[in-house]
Amino acid sequence: MSTVNNMKQISLEKVVINIGVGKSGEPLERAKNALEELTSRKPTQCGAKNNVRDFGIHKGEPIGAKVTLRNTEAMEFAKRIIQAKNNQLKESSFDNYGNISLGVREHIDIPGAKYNPDIGIFGMNICISLSRPGYRIIKKSNPRKMGKKHRISKDEAVEFFKSMGVEMI
Repeated sequence: MSTVNNMKQISLEKVVINIGVGKSGEPLERAKNALEELTSRKPTQCGAKNNVRDFGIHKGEPIGAKVTLRNTEAMEFAKRIIQAKNNQLKESSFDNYGNISLGVREHIDIPGAKYNPDIGIFGMNICISLSRPGYRIIKKSNPRKMGKKHRISKDEAVEFFKSMGVEMI
């Protein structure tokens, strides 16, 4: 008889969808509309971190948009993204802390997304973060150390996605 440690169970913490346009104005508004159409959430603007004289970008100028999804919305969107990738993920997309980063060339590849000529086509970056119960102690105002055995390794993250029916390439 084996017992299951509830503190070791892995769950999906959040999914962050990011579209970087590179300039403010009308292209950024179209990107925000595309994100809102995909997620039914209002996106936030992301500003430039530095001045880039060659591209005419100034520090703080909005050049991208992002949406963060949590709980059931995050799980549903992650399943749609994985379907867009033909249920295949690269092991090189995983980091050593239980996160995965993916890219989608065209947002209309995602199941349920339709082409809208007013918006156009955008590529996007998706970051999926996994967590365990007890992870919030490192986010407190007085953070504590987390044991190495409690962190999510790359292998554990890969196994989590394999249990969802994803094939690793």
